Amino acid sequence: MIKIYHNPRCSKSRQTLELITTAGQQPQVVEYLKTPPTGTELKDLLQKLNLKPEQLLRKGEQLYKDEYKGKQLTDEEWIQVMVENPVLIERPIVVKDNKAVLGRPPENVLELL
Repeated sequence: MIKIYHNPRCSKSRQTLELITTAGQQPQVVEYLKTPPTGTELKDLLQKLNLKPEQLLRKGEQLYKDEYKGKQLTDEEWIQVMVENPVLIERPIVVKDNKAVLGRPPENVLELL
């Protein structure tokens, strides 16, 4: 089963979802802005992505620039920031079994299909 953490307003997220469905897969779609991941879920995703929390932040978001740019937070603190502000989570994230990829570029998802 493939799961995509998706934002329908994001072109990269839509392109990634299209690649998955074109490959004949019917993913579980999680609109993470409506249903944000918990801290535990984020830790699991980060492990599968092999990323540190700060690497999963959308640093171009105005909220990041206004509130967090230049701050030195612990991994736990960054995870809490993303739980409280899911708009700061880079997207889309696609998960299959024990592996995950970031759909930037969307073609990254092909390694899971």
